[in-house]
Amino acid sequence: MKLFTSVNDVSDVQQLVAEALQLKQNPFVHKQLGENKTLCLVFLNPSLRTRISTQKAGQNLGMNVIVLNIDKEGWALELQDGVIMNGTTVEHIREAAGVMGEYSDIIGVRSFPGLKNREEDYSEMIFNKFVEFCKVPVVSLESATRHPLQSLADLVTIEELKTNARPKVVLTWAPHIKPLPQAVPNSFAEWMCKGDVDFVIAQPAGYELSGEFTNGATITHNQEEALKDADFIYVKNWSAYEPYGKILPGNEDWMLTLDKLKEAPNAKIMHCLPVRRDLELSSEILDSDRSVVIHEAGNRVWAAQAVLKQMLEAL
Repeated sequence: MKLFTSVNDVSDVQQLVAEALQLKQNPFVHKQLGENKTLCLVFLNPSLRTRISTQKAGQNLGMNVIVLNIDKEGWALELQDGVIMNGTTVEHIREAAGVMGEYSDIIGVRSFPGLKNREEDYSEMIFNKFVEFCKVPVVSLESATRHPLQSLADLVTIEELKTNARPKVVLTWAPHIKPLPQAVPNSFAEWMCKGDVDFVIAQPAGYELSGEFTNGATITHNQEEALKDADFIYVKNWSAYEPYGKILPGNEDWMLTLDKLKEAPNAKIMHCLPVRRDLELSSEILDSDRSVVIHEAGNRVWAAQAVLKQMLEAL
């Protein structure tokens, strides 16, 4: 594995999930694999779980780990080609990414979408420029359209906690006060459609995701119907794909509460975090034994470690 951006970069999804769970049982068994290798984690946006879990995963494999908040600690980057740099940008991404590649064996990159221009965001310009110019293996720490490490950890969590051979997994939209990217739901849908689950997406009309991510999913506007007999319920907000990046009026009643789980008595509740309590998801659920969000976040380490292990083996 030289690139990890989506489920399509994985040759055997179930094998990768199994490897993550094996690493959880014995985190340091492959520590010699990363000896004298450097992992550089480049963040253009805030992070908590992705930063700490991937740093820990690299260290568990014996790697030297460098974390760079390039938006605050680096030079202002120019992303466009063919421009005279006589403005506020100081260094072109061609040189910046190329130099980072000189210092690293593997690079991780996190970059959010602007939610203004769909074509630009969905072209993954920033992420793809890092891949093009750094010349070393690259792992996505979240991009404009996907969050594959989160989705792998989600699938690991479902595999670990499921009580049915083919569980019913529901992705349900949740309210928010500002437009959020489609990266997490896109990615979750993409991975669930490749997994051995019965997958349903419930969202208000107008919040349909791009069809390239949801092929194989059952899609409904009826949240109550979707939640019935669910084994896992994944709660997440996202802004509209069309009109792009917009919040549509109403739909505050889509927040998940315990009362809505009467027809799903055994459902475990998931969320990628951070979560706004009593806006996206009720505190009564988050504080109950239904919630597995902390367990899920813990599995971010083993998901990242499984990916980094395969990248190190390919070097």
